Amino acid sequence: MSDELIAPRAGDDVLAELEAMRAGDTDWRAGRVFSLVYKIPGAAGEAHDALIARAHALYAGGNLLNPVAFQSLKRMEDDLVRIAGRLFHCSGAVGAVTSGGTESILCAVVAYRDRARRERPWIRRPELVAPATIHPAFDKAAHYFGVKLVKVAVGADQRADVAAMARAIGRRTIGLVASAPQYPHGVVDPIGAIGTLAQRRGLPLHVDACVGGFVLPWLERLGRAVPIWDFRVPGVTSISADLHKYAYAGKGASLLLWRSIDGLRSQIFVATDFPGGIYASPTLLGTRPGGPIAAAWAALHSLGDRGYLALTRSTLDAADRLRAGIAAIPGLVEIVRGDATILAYGAVDLDVYAIADRLEARGWTVDRQHKPASIHLTVTANHAAVDGTAPPFGAADGRGHAPTVVDDYLGDLAAAVAEVRADPTLARAGTAPMYGMAARLPVRGLVARQVRKVIAELYSRGGS
Repeated sequence: MSDELIAPRAGDDVLAELEAMRAGDTDWRAGRVFSLVYKIPGAAGEAHDALIARAHALYAGGNLLNPVAFQSLKRMEDDLVRIAGRLFHCSGAVGAVTSGGTESILCAVVAYRDRARRERPWIRRPELVAPATIHPAFDKAAHYFGVKLVKVAVGADQRADVAAMARAIGRRTIGLVASAPQYPHGVVDPIGAIGTLAQRRGLPLHVDACVGGFVLPWLERLGRAVPIWDFRVPGVTSISADLHKYAYAGKGASLLLWRSIDGLRSQIFVATDFPGGIYASPTLLGTRPGGPIAAAWAALHSLGDRGYLALTRSTLDAADRLRAGIAAIPGLVEIVRGDATILAYGAVDLDVYAIADRLEARGWTVDRQHKPASIHLTVTANHAAVDGTAPPFGAADGRGHAPTVVDDYLGDLAAAVAEVRADPTLARAGTAPMYGMAARLPVRGLVARQVRKVIAELYSRGGS
């Protein structure tokens, strides 16, 4: 018996197996998923994917851990920060590329904590005040870095309650957080008012624009009313914005921007007593892969303003048609009117999780939410596609159109609602009972233990 752990194989065989393995993945290319992947449809999308894949491959061996050795990657990072800074109305913004929104948020939280340690060293248990709709990446950051996340209930419109946030500020508060938009319902928090509060109380304010940073500015340019959320608000200190979402870059790339270098300094980690030499890094990662940075740079420069405006126009049309179509189906209701291209809908006198099960049976990947029970849709340009073959950046022209992903979804949704209405027992089948129970259980620790058990079992099988 051979002791060889990995037998070498022909490259073509390896690639063929990789191709076969992805056959069971969600069909994101055909728009059957409303999050996780952001795709440009049609021939233009295929060309874009090929471009960013080639850019990624050119720098697959690059490592921005050492910006002197890889000066080209540092120039790309500087350019991405410059573009985003101007897009977010702060030409002097500084920042860094990270591996995704979670890393951007982790870096922001640890920077706020370390800034507080220097300026107010008497704070032993630092706190961040945030609306209850803030992304779980902040819970993760708080857990990792010994920060308490003080969550404040939101209003009926799902936006942060500024008065409640003011009441939650205490002597241990080291910063405020808001979303543009928040992920569950797509609404922008009242960041202007929160910024005023932050200035009045002498606190920094982080805006989580991971999902909205590269779509809200284009929506505003298209004439859609968008609350002011960026560096135009004087109290905003930092912004996180993902490139691999509405900037249509490759996974994973995000930006963490600061109004000035004073904020970014707290983000930099330095170790001086390592026998291998002085070690310094502005992000959580040591090795900083060059591929995603090059792919993001290629995406922004190939699409440009006109490309992003066209993509946003298509996305907005798809979102508006979904919104109107859902409203026309008896028994469904949008949770709140969003400010971006995200929407969430629930059901009246029907089990929305049973509807989700019936949609999945028809080939859709469904994002279930609770508080309140709903289905989430992050709409992209791909959902305006005609069977994935839309012309480049196709936008609605007011005339009749061939069936698109939106039309397919609405047809299947109407059928799913009719099925659940005709058979109430579906609420007791599939995943509906599990999601319903999890949403109602008052002991959140019990839910967490059960979820942790499921994930642990998944990974324990992976090592066998």
